[in-house]
Amino acid sequence: MCGRFTLTSDMDILLYRFAVGMPADFNYLPRYNIAPTQPVLGVVYENEQKTLKNFRWGLIPSWAKDMKFGSKMINARSETLSEKPSFKHLVKRQRCLIPADGFYEWIQTSIPKQPVYIRLKSNEPFAFAGLWDQWQSPAETIYSCTIITTAANSLIQSVHHRMPVILTPKQEEIWLNPEIQQYSELAPLFQPYPSDAMEMFPVSLLVNSPRNDSPECIQPI
Repeated sequence: MCGRFTLTSDMDILLYRFAVGMPADFNYLPRYNIAPTQPVLGVVYENEQKTLKNFRWGLIPSWAKDMKFGSKMINARSETLSEKPSFKHLVKRQRCLIPADGFYEWIQTSIPKQPVYIRLKSNEPFAFAGLWDQWQSPAETIYSCTIITTAANSLIQSVHHRMPVILTPKQEEIWLNPEIQQYSELAPLFQPYPSDAMEMFPVSLLVNSPRNDSPECIQPI
């Protein structure tokens, strides 16, 4: 699964990496411990171009009665996207990229649980495959998202049996292509990211509380 992640890269690097422009009213701050229900950065394809969009992490389906639904849907299993009512129509038209540069897992056998940080060996930003939806209350409109997961690669298997779907730049173009709508065409993207391109190391127990959001969270120990 993916329950916490980071996005610490400079905005100029992100704009170049994802080939998007900076909206005039867009605010961005590096984040070292992003948790469910918090704001996250997304990339969507709208008006025939890629654009940045703010989301709330935890999908709130358009038909949900209240916002509480979102805390249960921070992840979506890639194997069941075409079956679950909350996801199957989103796969066709409401796909997004969720930029990140690392994510956390926990060694469950230690007390307290020991967080580990996982990133690309290149330390470059990358994108999770995501889905998004729009939820309307009498008072506000909320755009929310979920991160798609797949089976863990050999590196991550030692701490968890699932991992987020990480896309290569070429795969990102396929994922955002609005002309591709069939699950069968997208399913090949849901492979575990290669272990030999990633690294994992233990980090501070600060990560265990989402109140802590500082560079110390990602420092190796």
